[in-house]
Amino acid sequence: MSELEESLLAKHRKELKDLQATVTGMKKQANKKNRKQVNKKCQELEDNLKSKHQQELKDLKKELGGEEDDEEENDDDEFSPEKLLQQLELEKKEEEGEIDAESVKKQKEEAAMAPGDQKKKKRNRQKERLAKRAAEQDKIREEAQSEAMNQVDYGAIEKQSLDQLCEKMKLVQYDILPDGNCLFASIGDQLKMRHGIEVEVKELRRRAADYIKKHESQFQPFLFDEETLTMGNLDEYVEKIKNTSEWGGDMEILALSKEFDVPISVLMSGRAAHHVNEDGSGSELKLVYYKHVYGLGEHYNSLRDA
Repeated sequence: MSELEESLLAKHRKELKDLQATVTGMKKQANKKNRKQVNKKCQELEDNLKSKHQQELKDLKKELGGEEDDEEENDDDEFSPEKLLQQLELEKKEEEGEIDAESVKKQKEEAAMAPGDQKKKKRNRQKERLAKRAAEQDKIREEAQSEAMNQVDYGAIEKQSLDQLCEKMKLVQYDILPDGNCLFASIGDQLKMRHGIEVEVKELRRRAADYIKKHESQFQPFLFDEETLTMGNLDEYVEKIKNTSEWGGDMEILALSKEFDVPISVLMSGRAAHHVNEDGSGSELKLVYYKHVYGLGEHYNSLRDA
């Protein structure tokens, strides 16, 4: 196997290990209500990585295609994207309990055998290489799972803290779908519950974007990037807020609190609640912010009265 192949395999091993840790953490933090979506996202991440690895292997194989002798061609058979894809599928089934470890081992060995009339020496060489790689991948996966299990469960700590705060304040966390629209959907739920105003997410996005654009000088500082010391483009930003599922945050909370002339509070774990437009008229809209509970990232829910 060439140095380029070894380097690519090392890169793939690291990416596979990192993804396994991410997926394990996401599944560990998933609750009953969002488990289906979390599993779907995990599958999407795994599929994307498989496709990426497959393409990189194909590209490298093409690059080395004219320089290999017969023995290296045997390596290519074992190194093919199709073989790696078979390995990943078998490992996934093993992880999910669909087949036992012995069956996985047997099928991996069978996958190493190219169809057609082959020499015994070639088949044995492929089996040895495949078994070695499978053992390495098993070790990587076990290490990643062990690391994930030993990590501090910040999601559980955050959830316990927020549950206690809500109980003390006689509030109930109303689950909103974590699809990128959670802030707007939470504000929409609060407007309906506390003011009898029904507004669709798309309309809330439009009104937030229009308010931000209309009061550009007030919101432009939010787009300053401290790392690059550059100012973001406000026009591009409001277009994303208006026409995509771009996540909303402090800018949109402020904009909608002004647009509807209502105060908004955001309950958070480990810090004081964030209050916006406290001089607004009418009942306060109450939201809760999560940083760790949801494996897919930051999230907002609506807080209803108990």
